[in-house]
Amino acid sequence: MKKESVIPECSSCPYEWKDRLCRREDGKFPETCPTHNKEALAQKALETLEDSGWLGFARQSSIQEGEGYGNKDHGYDFVQPIKPRIQEIYEFANKMGFRRLGLVFCVGLRREAKIVGELFKAKGFELASVICKVGRIPKEKIGILDKQKIAPGYFESACNPVLQAMVLNEAKTDFNIVLGLCVGHDTLFFEFSEAPCTVLAVKDRLLGHNPLAAVYNLDSYYRAIKKSPE
Repeated sequence: MKKESVIPECSSCPYEWKDRLCRREDGKFPETCPTHNKEALAQKALETLEDSGWLGFARQSSIQEGEGYGNKDHGYDFVQPIKPRIQEIYEFANKMGFRRLGLVFCVGLRREAKIVGELFKAKGFELASVICKVGRIPKEKIGILDKQKIAPGYFESACNPVLQAMVLNEAKTDFNIVLGLCVGHDTLFFEFSEAPCTVLAVKDRLLGHNPLAAVYNLDSYYRAIKKSPE
């Protein structure tokens, strides 16, 4: 029996990936399975892709996914990843016919941004890039108290993802790439960007921009996170 109102919990699915309903027609599923419970919505999603003009984007995304693996002729158990994300980004941009890329980045990743920007330009793209502190807006302008600054007692420019988006909107970029924006700042950028976006890397100040390191060690070195009162 389908349960339309049940909250989906795919992250808690008890079945092996190879046996799940989202993988095979006769697959297994718990009562919280949206593949089972949301068939009408799945059809609506497909129709939305077709009606909105995003079907080609979805098709090229899936083609890019498939091209990211080698040894496919030996069967699923033998496939291996063969491309880093940065390569997939510029290949996908070519597939979509994007010529002018936008790059928004954190000042803390300015060195990486320079390397990335040079690579994209070497691949034949135009590049518009905008740093997080663009505009030099004092943090006080957005309601930040002095004690809430990184360095109390000194001037600090606020991160300005809305302006980053507006600058790229005026530059009429085809595709925007996010490199290390803060939690929340990335959300604001996505909200105000007119061009479609992707993420090259997310920020994790503590873990060298590898947030999954904490996930992999949540039951050992980072166990205190689960006990934190926040």
